[in-house]
Amino acid sequence: MKGIGIDLCAIERIEKSMNERFLTRYFTQEERNYIAQRGQMGAQSAAAMFAAKEAFLKAVGIGIGRGIELCEVGVGHTDTGIPVYHLCGKAAEKMDELGAKSALLSLSHEAGVAAAVCVIE
Repeated sequence: MKGIGIDLCAIERIEKSMNERFLTRYFTQEERNYIAQRGQMGAQSAAAMFAAKEAFLKAVGIGIGRGIELCEVGVGHTDTGIPVYHLCGKAAEKMDELGAKSALLSLSHEAGVAAAVCVIE
């Protein structure tokens, strides 16, 4: 294991921030499409994705504003609904630098909070 990170995000905080500027700054087009298709559950999904981005940064040993943009840490889902990372730019470079082969992701949400755990292997 190369690293582990966890993050929590208040769904209400994301819901209040969900305007075009916020979504474009922190989320990939694929993520924005997913959030939009979720309807009323969009803020819950956005909060989980935001937590996933921060969990990844913690797992690789850096924080927000330390060289990796949050939109370089994409979150998607397999056909069966399993959350996965889609890394690009400096996020992918950091994985190479660490000699990591994969970034595993688990998401959850309950009682107004979204949680994410990232394990770097």
